[in-house]
Amino acid sequence: MTDPQATAPLPANHPPVPRRKVGVLLANLGTPDNYDYWSMRRYLNEFLSDKRVIDFPAWKWQPLLQLIILTKRPFTSGANYKLIWNHDKGESPLMTITKAQTAKIAASLADLHGDEVMVDFCMRYGNPSTVSKVREMVKAGCDRIVFFPLYPQYAGATTATANDQFFRALMAEKAQPAARTVPEYFAHPAYIEALAQSVERVYAGLERKPDVLVASYHGMPKRYLMEGDPYHCKCQKTSRLLRERLGWDKGSIDTTFQSVFGREEWLRPYTVEHVAELAKQGKKNIAVIAPAFSADCIETLEEIQGEIQEAFVHAGGESFTYIPCLNDDEAHIAALVAVIEENLKGWV
Repeated sequence: MTDPQATAPLPANHPPVPRRKVGVLLANLGTPDNYDYWSMRRYLNEFLSDKRVIDFPAWKWQPLLQLIILTKRPFTSGANYKLIWNHDKGESPLMTITKAQTAKIAASLADLHGDEVMVDFCMRYGNPSTVSKVREMVKAGCDRIVFFPLYPQYAGATTATANDQFFRALMAEKAQPAARTVPEYFAHPAYIEALAQSVERVYAGLERKPDVLVASYHGMPKRYLMEGDPYHCKCQKTSRLLRERLGWDKGSIDTTFQSVFGREEWLRPYTVEHVAELAKQGKKNIAVIAPAFSADCIETLEEIQGEIQEAFVHAGGESFTYIPCLNDDEAHIAALVAVIEENLKGWV
């Protein structure tokens, strides 16, 4: 196809026009810049001020957030981040893993499309911001952008708020690129295959097969489900598709929800309570997987392998196996590239 921008020479005083490209912008939740008090406070303030995450009226929520929660929580959250921090690189594991994912996806797409496609990543909260990365892509000549929130299951507090921020970034562009947002991909055969392979790989290295596999998903207030958020259903379907691919009987995978915050009821069962109950029922050997997270982060490295594992052991559990997120595993990268390719159709 002839590039319309190259059909005639530009006037001498015309600003430079880069060669047209297609941008693929990966997006994840975010990470603080460091685990000190002020870095944590900035990050938590942005995250907990998002109306998609906490939908209470600002007059009611902001005084509580600014005067109480953000006075104390940065200390405890910072201490938890310090436990998992990648001190060699000076960044959180989520940042390290997202960089690795981006590099591998970029290499795969370069093999397929040369330099026609530009790949980068952004964070919904913290750095690099969505606005800054959209700006870079437009400046580099991307007049079409595929925006890919790395959340297998759709939720308003994850996929939707990432898209919201992407659209806000587009509003600031003089030359606004065409845009596509990638929908949830929990049912994509390549994603389920990558998830199943990760279970099989870990189980193959165990002397004894766990009594049950607990699929722990990030939670949300139950009220959000009743108001129409489909996340709960998508999580249940993910567990079912994984079980069917593994060829296991019904009841062999338990679906639970973690990271409960605040006083209202969240989606149940709560992972931390459920694993303790399993131990009390005599199921002393369990494995836990976190299918809602595309990369290991504070919720998996500290919460699952800390608080949730401790609850299981304290209740009498003996063997607790955590199955890592898919991260930059080759099967996962292949799955993400397959999803991207489907969303690039007609543009490359």
